[in-house]
Amino acid sequence: MPAPAPEPARDPSTTLLTGLPPVLGDDARVLVLGSMPGVRSLDEACYYAHPRNAFWPIVGSLIDQPPTGPYAARLDALRERGIALWDVIGRCRRAGSLDSRIEPDSVEVNDLGGLIDRCPQLTLIAFNGARAEQEFDRRVLPQLGLGARAIRRVRLPSTSPANAALGVEEKRRAWHAALGPALVPAGSG
Repeated sequence: MPAPAPEPARDPSTTLLTGLPPVLGDDARVLVLGSMPGVRSLDEACYYAHPRNAFWPIVGSLIDQPPTGPYAARLDALRERGIALWDVIGRCRRAGSLDSRIEPDSVEVNDLGGLIDRCPQLTLIAFNGARAEQEFDRRVLPQLGLGARAIRRVRLPSTSPANAALGVEEKRRAWHAALGPALVPAGSG
C-alpha cells in the first residue's frame, strides 16, 4: 500500500484567522481593544503571549499582577479591576503577526456594539495602537448608538515589540495615566 500523499503546504495568507473570545467581568469600566492577536497568541489561546510584548508588564504593574504569573490569575485580576479585553478584528487573513499584513478585504469585526451594550459602567475605550483605533473608527463606530459613541476613547502606544519608537517605561506612563483613574479600586471586588 503506498504512503499517503503529503498535505499541501498551507499559504497563511489564505487562511481566515479567528481571534480570541473577550475577557469581560460584570462591572467593566475600561475596554482595551487590540487589532488582532498575533500568531503566538492565537497558537497559545492567550492574549499578548509573545514574551517581548509589553502588555502584561505594563498592565500587570497597574493591576498588581506579575507579568509571568498564571494566565487565569492575570485575567481574573483584569476583571476584578474593571478591565475588559478584546480585539476589534474577529477574523481576517494575515501572513505573520504584523498589523500591516492584514488583508483589508478579509476583515470581519467583533460584535463590539453588543459587548458595549452589556457594559453599562464603561467609561473608557483604550486602543492598543493605531490599527485598533483605525479599524474601530472605520468599521465599528458608524454602527454604534449615541450612548456608545459618547464613551471616551483614547489611543495608547502599542505594546507590540514592533513598536520600538517608545521604550517600555514611556509606554507604561501613558497606559497608567489613561487607565489608572478609570479602574475599580483594588480590593473592592
